[in-house]
Amino acid sequence: MPAREQRDPLAVARVIGDVLDPFTRSINLRVTYGGNREVTNGCEFKPSQIVNQPTVDVGGDDMRTLFTLVMVDPDAPSPSDPSLRDYLHWLVTDIPGTTGAHYGQEIVCYESPRPFLGIHRYVFVLFRQLGRQTVYAPGWRQNFNTRDFAELYNLGSPVAAVYFNCQRENTSGGRRA
Repeated sequence: MPAREQRDPLAVARVIGDVLDPFTRSINLRVTYGGNREVTNGCEFKPSQIVNQPTVDVGGDDMRTLFTLVMVDPDAPSPSDPSLRDYLHWLVTDIPGTTGAHYGQEIVCYESPRPFLGIHRYVFVLFRQLGRQTVYAPGWRQNFNTRDFAELYNLGSPVAAVYFNCQRENTSGGRRA
């Protein structure tokens, strides 16, 4: 493995491998929850902090360039048994460059993460579209495959990705019988 790839936080966290193939980031992607808490690779959020859909700002230099955003959980239902990988949490297409996800076409509505077992990675992946196209919602959220989706819609390699970690919040009162 080249030294550069070893330091890439997406590779270190196995997002490259589990969800994506290696790619070169070429567009800025900014994801914030609650208006001010930015998602950075490997940061931690509590489920209560991510109930509402985040604000997603897409870079680029031309509003005529369109992007697709995918949010997945590669650790569903648990990191030790990710049999539902990639669980699809959100899918937005036709996002004009230099704008945000709210200008796009929401294909699958945002479902807030609710990890039950272990620490889950939640990954936002941005693809550049070749043009405006019809994208169909998958029949279910579990076992969505980000690579297959990109191939089906001719999206090529991602242009940006970022992930955060989240685990179940502690409940009061300890273990119940």
